[in-house]
Amino acid sequence: MPFGSLALALIGAQQMSTASRFELTAPLPTVPAVMLDTYATGVGVAQQFARSKGLQARILWIDATANLDRYNTDEKISALVKKIKETGFNTIVFDVKPISGHVVYPSKLAPKLTEWRGKTMDAAFDPLAGFVREAKASAITLFVSLNAFSEGHRMFLIGPGYAKPEQQTVLYESSPVLRINGQVMAVAAKTNTLQDGAVSIFTTPTSLPAATEDSFTVTVKKDGRVHDGFQYGGPDTPVPTIPTGGFALYGKGAAAEYLKEQVNPGSKLEIDSQEVYVPINQRPEQQYPLMMNPNDPAVQQYALDVVKEVVGTYDVQGVIYDDRLRYAGMNADFSDLTRRLFEQSLGKPVSWPDDVFRWTYNYDLTRGMRPGKYYDQWIAWRASTMQSYVEKVRHTVAATRPGTQFGAYVGSWYGEYPRIGHNYASPLAEAGFWFMTPNYRKTGTAPLLDFLITGAYYPTATVFDAMVKGREIGNTVESAGTLTNRLVRDTSWTYAGISLIDFKDNPDGLLDALQAACGATQGVMVFDLSHDIEPMWPVFAQAFAQPRTAPHDRREVLASVRARRALMDKQGVKDPPIIIAAGSSGTGH
Repeated sequence: MPFGSLALALIGAQQMSTASRFELTAPLPTVPAVMLDTYATGVGVAQQFARSKGLQARILWIDATANLDRYNTDEKISALVKKIKETGFNTIVFDVKPISGHVVYPSKLAPKLTEWRGKTMDAAFDPLAGFVREAKASAITLFVSLNAFSEGHRMFLIGPGYAKPEQQTVLYESSPVLRINGQVMAVAAKTNTLQDGAVSIFTTPTSLPAATEDSFTVTVKKDGRVHDGFQYGGPDTPVPTIPTGGFALYGKGAAAEYLKEQVNPGSKLEIDSQEVYVPINQRPEQQYPLMMNPNDPAVQQYALDVVKEVVGTYDVQGVIYDDRLRYAGMNADFSDLTRRLFEQSLGKPVSWPDDVFRWTYNYDLTRGMRPGKYYDQWIAWRASTMQSYVEKVRHTVAATRPGTQFGAYVGSWYGEYPRIGHNYASPLAEAGFWFMTPNYRKTGTAPLLDFLITGAYYPTATVFDAMVKGREIGNTVESAGTLTNRLVRDTSWTYAGISLIDFKDNPDGLLDALQAACGATQGVMVFDLSHDIEPMWPVFAQAFAQPRTAPHDRREVLASVRARRALMDKQGVKDPPIIIAAGSSGTGH
């Protein structure tokens, strides 16, 4: 397409016309069309090139642990790859290093996965070699997936990371306290619950305990001002009256003495926080992955060595990092090492953790945070550290086996990614997210990737469907995929992932989701083989009846996409504004 025509096509999406914004569209022409938002889904050089050249990724993900009994013999692998190929998929992602830190191939670095929840695999068997062989025989692209910084599964307490506590990520946790006149007293972690050695907050009179000889109660108004204190109950009642909208503080023993001596009527109470720094294995309520410290050079080097081992040993077409290419949360990592590195980046010491942020508590004990003066620098620095690591992986893959592609899988709701420290957008992407400062924008990793898959794991396919059903339009496959495509800004291919479990016993819903994914991005990834896929094989065969080549199998096309984007930028061609429709936290993680 000539440059001028392409520019008009890109700009045309923002022009209002007599045509309907929503049009029946069938990126998969052998199944029913769906109503897509053509203003949003038609933007981008990558979209235009993929459509004009008939390119479309159709990827099936094979999780290592959940599918262990489906690939534990050569015969099973051969039959599985043939089935995937004949159904119309053009790419397989085989997970070879799950979050447990094990690997499925013979490794000199990591322990081998041989058993998972009663399913077993012979320790001498190499399924990755089998997949390489069968994928070549069936002419289907094979990518392998690795979890970068997870080295254990915390549900089962297994994985090599447990033997390396010094490399585990350190979490900045907190507990609520009262801090008055320099005197500190613990506050019970939950309201309306007694806790020994702590002041308890009660919000309802029926939950407030009756007075005892060693107890003391303080009533507090809804604005946090102390109303009064009571050795026993109020007049003619065993418990004091709680002011409307307020609460009561109740303590026994030392906690009662604290309330008597430190809390005075008319004073303003604040629930403060007491910081606690703990390795992640000491917080069992965290996510299942046992996350290591991404800032630790030893952690990074080990992860790079695993990548090098896989790519150097097996002739795979690409390697993908799964969603653990990130931090464990906003409160990770807060180790001494990370503090030193952050201070080096600023060139000055910091008040730790307050200069980054401090946990806060409301009167109902909901936890918030108070950003410090270096909060913006903190989230940008963490993302820049991840960007630097991704660049190392890019070089490692290219140096180990030239021509091998490198991609990533992430959750689709970009708005929560500052919390976990990976900016997967293009550094030139412009959007109205509050955290997208100039320094944060620079940390984007998209140009370092050949493709990006995001987990658009929603049961509603399109924006149109969501509007009809009265649901949030951001919680759709289409909206999530469109946002990914726009943020990446033609620096890599983008594919929307769907979760097969969302469409159990709903083949029509699955077809709509496949259409939405392929309409909003340049292809679809289906997660996962283990999600009761058997009834859906015919659905995929119907949807993929017309074969397509995946964009990542045409390396020269991505080079052309990037060149065209660079030319458009030079010519000053502006994209339409990025549409932000909020997705759900945790989607695709």
